[in-house]
Amino acid sequence: MAPNITSQTLLIAADTNNVLNGGKNIENCSKVSSSPEENRSNRDGHEDEEHYEWNICWRNVLAFLYLHVTAVYGLFLLLTGHVMLYTFVWNISLGIFAALGVTAGAHRLWAHKAYSARWPLRVILALLQAMAFQNHIYEWVRDHRVHHKFTDTNADPHNAKRGFFFSHIGWLMVKKHPDVKIKGATVDMSDMTRDWVVMWQKRTYFFLMPFMCFIMPTIVPIFVWNEENWTAWYSTIFRYTLGLNFTWLVNSAAHIWGTKPYDKDISPMENKTVGVIALGEGWHNYHHVFPWDYKAAELGNYSVNLTTGFIDFFAKIGWAYNLRTVSYEAIRKRANRTGDGSLTEPDDYNHHMNVWGWGDADMSNKAKMAVDVSHAKHSD
Repeated sequence: MAPNITSQTLLIAADTNNVLNGGKNIENCSKVSSSPEENRSNRDGHEDEEHYEWNICWRNVLAFLYLHVTAVYGLFLLLTGHVMLYTFVWNISLGIFAALGVTAGAHRLWAHKAYSARWPLRVILALLQAMAFQNHIYEWVRDHRVHHKFTDTNADPHNAKRGFFFSHIGWLMVKKHPDVKIKGATVDMSDMTRDWVVMWQKRTYFFLMPFMCFIMPTIVPIFVWNEENWTAWYSTIFRYTLGLNFTWLVNSAAHIWGTKPYDKDISPMENKTVGVIALGEGWHNYHHVFPWDYKAAELGNYSVNLTTGFIDFFAKIGWAYNLRTVSYEAIRKRANRTGDGSLTEPDDYNHHMNVWGWGDADMSNKAKMAVDVSHAKHSD
C-alpha cells in the first residue's frame, strides 16, 4: 500500500506521541481497546479475536461524518456550477501533490527506504505530506512498517480480515488492538529519528498541517480569484476527503479484489483501478512481496504509476538517487514459485518482439499476412 493513515487522522483526535495536543492527556482514540493482561498476544501478532472489543471513538465518528457530508455538498456545488474553474483546477492540483507527499514521500522514501533523496526533495515531500493530513511522517512510517511485518494479524492497524468497512475507515473509528501498540514498539525507527526533516515536520506539525491542508488551500481562491468564502472551504474539504478515500482503498479494495501473480498466499492484490487513482499504489501483491522496489510495481508505467514518474524526474536532476528495484529473473522466480499463475509476460521485457511499424525487419510473415489494406495503390 499502503499509504495508510493512523487513528489520529483528525486534529480533534489525540496523537500517540502527544504532538497534536501539546502533551495533555486527553481522551486518546489510539489507546488499546483493553488491557494487555486481557489480550495476551504471541510473538507473531496473533491473538484470540473474541477478546478484542471494538470501543468506538465517537469524536472520530462525528468528524468523519462532518467531512463526508461536507464533501458531498462540495461535490454538489461543483456539479451545479457554483465552483469557479480556477478553484477546481487548484484543488485537483493540490490533491495530486498531497498524494505524492504520501506515496513518494512517507511511503516509498521513508517507510520502505526504496530510494534516497537529497534534503530539498525531502523538505518538499514533507510539506506535501502535511498537506495530505494523514499524521506526521514518523507515525505514518511506524504504523506502515507494522502493517507490512504483521499483515492481516491483530497487529495490523487495518486488518483486512475484519472486512471492507473496517480496513477502509472503520479502523479509524475504534481504539487500536493492543497488538498494534505492542508490535509497533518493536519496529526500528532509528533511521527516522536521524532524519532532521522528519523530526522537524513532527515538531512543527501542529502548525504546519492546518496551514498546508486547510488554511492555504482555502484562502488562495478567496483572495487571488475572488471565490466565495464557503465555496472555497467546501471545495477544500471535498479535496481532502476524496484524497483520504483514495488512500483507504489501498487498505481495503486492494486487499479484497484483484489477482495475486506474485504470492497467492497473502491478501494484497493487484488492482488496476486502485493503481490509477492512488498514483501507482494499487499493485499491492507485488509491493508486499518486494516492498523495497521504488516503483511499488513490476513496471514503471507512468500512466498507472504517476509516483514512479515523479521519482524518476527527480532522479534525472540528481535530487533522488539509489533507486532500488528487483531484477526480472528474481521476479519471475518468485512468481513461478508462489504466484497464482495470472502473471503475463510484459512487453517491456520483450522489445525484440515489438515493431516500429510496417516495414520493420522484425515483423513476422504471419503478421504481414493479417494486414488488410484499403484504398490500395501500387507505387510507380
